[in-house]
Amino acid sequence: MNLEETLCKAAATLRSHRVEVPELTARVLLAHALERDQSWLAAHSDEPIAEDRRQGYAEMIRTRCEGIPTQYICGYQEFFELAIHVTPDVLIPRPETEHLVEAAIARVRPGDRVADIGTGSGAIAIAVARNSPGSVISASDLSSRALRVAAANATRLESSVQFCQGDLAGPFRQGSFDVVVSNPPYVPRKDMGGLQRELRHEPSIALFGGEDGLRIVGRLVHDAPRILKPGGWFLAEIGFNSRPAIEAMLRRPEWAQPEFLKDLAGIDRVVAVRRSSSSLHRDA
Repeated sequence: MNLEETLCKAAATLRSHRVEVPELTARVLLAHALERDQSWLAAHSDEPIAEDRRQGYAEMIRTRCEGIPTQYICGYQEFFELAIHVTPDVLIPRPETEHLVEAAIARVRPGDRVADIGTGSGAIAIAVARNSPGSVISASDLSSRALRVAAANATRLESSVQFCQGDLAGPFRQGSFDVVVSNPPYVPRKDMGGLQRELRHEPSIALFGGEDGLRIVGRLVHDAPRILKPGGWFLAEIGFNSRPAIEAMLRRPEWAQPEFLKDLAGIDRVVAVRRSSSSLHRDA
């Protein structure tokens, strides 16, 4: 069986198991199995596939049919032109989160101290570090397993990020940062039953923000002023239709007027707001 025949059979199997974009998924997994890129596959479609590689590829297809995301099978996800290593211990970085990174980079100045809260794979912290010369980047996560993945990514991508374990802003000192960025869990737990089966393989702690999806971002809105310098920026990715609730949360003296940035689909995706320079935050 040559590569083209192998791809056709795999795509048919994926399609029968209702895997989205089966042809693309088949090509991505075959390229990974053969340690080649997709352009090589196209140029060598009539070549036979070795038995050991065929068996390995068949196992990947079987695993994908069970709902395991392609990124976990291959072990990486492209994000902000970086190959981010991912495991089931971390959320898979999404293209939408690149809007958060772009917004953060636009506000980071040389010498600024930046915190990424709930770093997961480290994708946001690493992308900001690589595109913000002279800044000092710290990142936290509650999960020690996630932090191991993040630290390995930072080392491999030669990015200077200081990692620490703890709950949200808890590990950081008062008034330490010029910019705080976060992609918090914001999927409502009440929506769990309607989620794609692939999402059920990602860590629930990184997905669900309480019953209404607002619990974690609410805590961040309350806690972030403590670790921000006056005039410092807080930026967060937000869930669909959550803008009104977040606007209400931000009607506090600690915060200035928020900005809401849309993604390519026209959906409010990022909130950016400064800590008020005229108000001191009282620790809870």
